[in-house]
Amino acid sequence: MATLNGRPVTPDALQALALTDYGHFTSMRVDDGFVRGLSLHMERLVRDCRTVFGADLDPEMVLSYAREATEEMTGSFVVRITIFDPAVELGRPDRAQNPSVLVTARPAAHLPMPPLRVKSVRYERDVPGVKHLGLFGALYARRAALLDGYDDALFTGPDDRVSEGGTWNVGFIGEDGIVWPKGDVLPGVTMTLLQQIRQHHTAPVTLAEAQGMQAAFATNTTIGVRALSGIDDVEMATGHPLLTELRDAYLAISGERL
Repeated sequence: MATLNGRPVTPDALQALALTDYGHFTSMRVDDGFVRGLSLHMERLVRDCRTVFGADLDPEMVLSYAREATEEMTGSFVVRITIFDPAVELGRPDRAQNPSVLVTARPAAHLPMPPLRVKSVRYERDVPGVKHLGLFGALYARRAALLDGYDDALFTGPDDRVSEGGTWNVGFIGEDGIVWPKGDVLPGVTMTLLQQIRQHHTAPVTLAEAQGMQAAFATNTTIGVRALSGIDDVEMATGHPLLTELRDAYLAISGERL
């Protein structure tokens, strides 16, 4: 079931979303009624709403809509909260100032998930600090990777430095421990949670350096910590002890009740 501002959504209300794709969102994994990093998800929505619409967003209102839309759901599932203005016009996005709250839900995969084999793709997201709806470039890169026999795409910039994946952050395990690539990337909630509980450092990582790491992993709310089994034609170790520690540490995080 999908709701818009707490009511069943209509096709007409979704027309602007389909035709302009202007807005932002967050996705949250719910396990038995709890969400890891729920406060961070709400902070993201409030922050991005100011950037995208120049408007304030009431997080308690958003949570009330999410609770109402999923009150009959149990177990594990993913809630996506999309913020957009149904009155937006393609020629006048400056008039999009009244954001609405669309709540949708889908089943969640069982954790932990199997490793990913990724293909490096030259791509940089628009406005990388915002989790916006402009996913064409990322999905196009993912499609190309899938057609080539890989599981997903790993983005690199014109300087050959690794940034992030299609819908996930990437981290590495090197001689000095956990390394997060320095650059313009989406500040993921799962990445932030892991940075809060495990020592790490941030540094520029070239593609060649990434392929030379002891291990690599992807993170987001739906997959948790997922090992990378290969980058292009270079195989990566998936049994590193620190990978197991990270995965277990993430699963042990006490969630906040939705």
